[in-house]
Amino acid sequence: MALSGYPETTPLQLLLFSLLLLLAGSAAALPARPAMDRARWQVDRVNRRGPSLGLVMSYVDEATALQASGYFTPWRVLPFVDLYGTLNAAVTVQTLIDVFSVSGIVHYGTAGSSNDSMSFGDVSVPKLVAYTGAWTWKKFKSPKESSAELSFGEYNIPNGGENLLGSLKYRNEELYSVGKPMEEVFWLPVDSAWFRIAEQLKVKLERCNDTFCLPTTPQVVYGLKGSSADMFLDNAEYRKFLFREFGVSTVDEESAAVVMTATSPGIPVIVFRGVSDLAGGEPTWSSTSLMNLACINALKVPVEFIATVGKQKSTVSVQRSNN
Repeated sequence: MALSGYPETTPLQLLLFSLLLLLAGSAAALPARPAMDRARWQVDRVNRRGPSLGLVMSYVDEATALQASGYFTPWRVLPFVDLYGTLNAAVTVQTLIDVFSVSGIVHYGTAGSSNDSMSFGDVSVPKLVAYTGAWTWKKFKSPKESSAELSFGEYNIPNGGENLLGSLKYRNEELYSVGKPMEEVFWLPVDSAWFRIAEQLKVKLERCNDTFCLPTTPQVVYGLKGSSADMFLDNAEYRKFLFREFGVSTVDEESAAVVMTATSPGIPVIVFRGVSDLAGGEPTWSSTSLMNLACINALKVPVEFIATVGKQKSTVSVQRSNN
């Protein structure tokens, strides 16, 4: 599904803000030919309005926060383009890039915290993300090659020891970029120019929702590391391992896929993640009481970022027209 609209916080008319809602794990059948013809017409109509920023999120709660916020006004001529369900974050972003005229990807959502460097309700704007779900299993009793290996025997209960699962090491990803040879990478950077813009934002985050108030006002935290894997992490020991070995402060399921997909064709991309829970070992109230608040805060920062980028582009356009 794609929505088009404008942020009420900026007068810029060139930017179209498109939303693709990820339907993770659901592959809808392709629509019939008449529906496909209509969808193509709608996409062409949208693209004639000029380059777009793609606003990508992952969960219904995050989409609900956007729709309830009033930040964006749907285009009255074509308020939405209904395409089809998608399998995962990478496919969704690739579809967004291939179908629409996209000048950048803004990704926001919730995340778990891997340690106490971030508190509930805080928003992380990471500088680097990594996909930590690609493993190579090692044979039982294989020698350790680096510190960043997970040895299952160390987590035997009640005492560590040998474990027939052996250990695993983390693999790099193969990054194929336009005009460049393939690179093996572990860390994926967000766009540096966009990150510098984000660092200058002054955003007041919410402390309370309808059911709960945090003890202190959440903060926006810049320049930390985040990790992604195709699994929901709810294990205190594993999150501690990720923080200890890789220094990641948040864990989620999509950021690395979004960044890698956008980076390959050279499209600017940035990530905003609101902390909704501790990824294992948290109080029982956190994930249910704070999801809504984390979604609201995670949205507030990219909205300000989009407005700032829009104003900058508007200023450049005016300057060019005056020359």
